[in-house]
Amino acid sequence: MAPAKERAASEGRQKSQTPQPLVAHPVRDTEGPLDPEQFRGFLNAIASRFPSVKLALHQSEMKFTPAGFVQSCLINAGLIAILLSVITWAVLRDQQTVWLASIGLFPIYYAASFVYCMYYPIVRAKTRARKIDQELVFAGRHMLIELKSGIPIFDSLLGVTRDYGEVSAEFNKIVEKVTLGMPLGMALHEVAENNPSQFFKRVILQMANSLASGSDLSASLESALDQISREQVIAIKAYGQKLNPLVMFFMIFGIIMPSLGVAFMIILSSFLGGTGLAFGSSALFGVLLTVALIQFIFLTTVESSRPKFDIG
Repeated sequence: MAPAKERAASEGRQKSQTPQPLVAHPVRDTEGPLDPEQFRGFLNAIASRFPSVKLALHQSEMKFTPAGFVQSCLINAGLIAILLSVITWAVLRDQQTVWLASIGLFPIYYAASFVYCMYYPIVRAKTRARKIDQELVFAGRHMLIELKSGIPIFDSLLGVTRDYGEVSAEFNKIVEKVTLGMPLGMALHEVAENNPSQFFKRVILQMANSLASGSDLSASLESALDQISREQVIAIKAYGQKLNPLVMFFMIFGIIMPSLGVAFMIILSSFLGGTGLAFGSSALFGVLLTVALIQFIFLTTVESSRPKFDIG
């Protein structure tokens, strides 16, 4: 009996001394207080319908995973849909079908708001790309001058980590990765892969290929910058040509047609007498909303299509 007890006690001591495996705690999908852990499968299924959102979240530097971002969009879309339903009720409160219209339009408002929220990272990534394109040529020429003067590649990268906006932030990522021990070529490829600007990717990959092949880095960088400058000049000329039909569209649908339409309705209401005053007020309000919508679409289109870079 004694040896059995000693053997059992020895086994117990061995089990107590054996290190137990660590239990991984669930990782939160958002930085906020909401945790979508119990709905992760449902949220990922929705996120899979928008395959470009995951890359756009990373390129726009939004601190969300796809599941966490879908959860945020679901909540925000509900709030926007409620607000639009209240506005619909306020506009149509004199109508008998105001409640029916408000409730019936809620699913449409919700779906449209959700889709808009899901594509927001793509818009934000494009905005970052334009900011990068705006300063890329100037930062590249700064680095080119330093390379031609004999400054090492790392020091030239360090010299453009400030004063160039989003471009400096991207070059700073390369410097940080190299400082932490990553090879320069690998750091260049990694930053280029996660960048939304095609021009920036072209410059960085050209530098990485030159380093890998051992060719003249300054010559390849100068060639890439000259090509980007020519493409930017072409883009500015194309924007100038695009303004002509946009201005024509605005003149017709934003000025001529509303003016003639309002004049025609005033003449028509004068023939109808007192019975046409209510119709005329409603129609004028509709014309005001239509003109405001056309103005918004025109200004948004012009602003979104305008090249953000300067030609130096």
